[in-house]
Amino acid sequence: MAATHDLDCSHIPFRMPERKCVLHQNWIHLTFMHWKVDVALLEPYIPEGLEIDFYDGNAYIGVIPFMMEKVRPRGLPWLPFVSTFGEFNIRTYVTKDGVPGILFLTLDAQSRVTCFHAPRSYGLPYRYAKAQVHVGADGGYSWSSHRKVGGESLIGTAESTGPIEHAVQGSLEYFLFERYSLYTWHKGVLHRAYTHHQPWNYSVAKVEVETNTLLESYNLGIDRPLHPEQIHMSSGVKVRTWNVEPIEAKK
Repeated sequence: MAATHDLDCSHIPFRMPERKCVLHQNWIHLTFMHWKVDVALLEPYIPEGLEIDFYDGNAYIGVIPFMMEKVRPRGLPWLPFVSTFGEFNIRTYVTKDGVPGILFLTLDAQSRVTCFHAPRSYGLPYRYAKAQVHVGADGGYSWSSHRKVGGESLIGTAESTGPIEHAVQGSLEYFLFERYSLYTWHKGVLHRAYTHHQPWNYSVAKVEVETNTLLESYNLGIDRPLHPEQIHMSSGVKVRTWNVEPIEAKK
């Protein structure tokens, strides 16, 4: 069956949905911070049916502050003060039936609409937070997030230290960035959703992290939450997403 969309999927290493997407959005002004993590401490966060994905025998946790921009259903306009907001997430890397993807431990966002709707409709663990990202005159990013309930925070700045690159297949950057699906445990069933965007552009970066109680609030055995092991920045991508779909029958 021919796809009902005209998206170029040639760079995606698995089959994408043939139907049209349901949401349009942009992910902009991103800082990617990653740490290796103790697998035994990560496993309790992994839903049944998923496998942790490894690079050179290591599992990774990512903390990513960025802006969601112009989020809207396909065919509808975006709304000022509703469709653009800060989001700070913690994610890890998993696989199922040969399809690599992302699993979110949390998505802290300054959007009451998203924080109400996404957990109920998709099983995504959104929590409301005062989350903001600013771009400086020098092109660097500053970010600050404070969760409404609990007070977990992430505060810091990022500055590019290298040229714009694209990930080479087989590299750590390809493993961390080039993922076009996410997994969630929703209504007692494992689900998958697909995302489409062009390959990431990024640069190596440095950060100054003032506070990272957001990561510290998860028991992952990370001794230096203010000092990521891998740091990258990206101006962002235009994204199309599909609804989550069950991939296992309810038990």
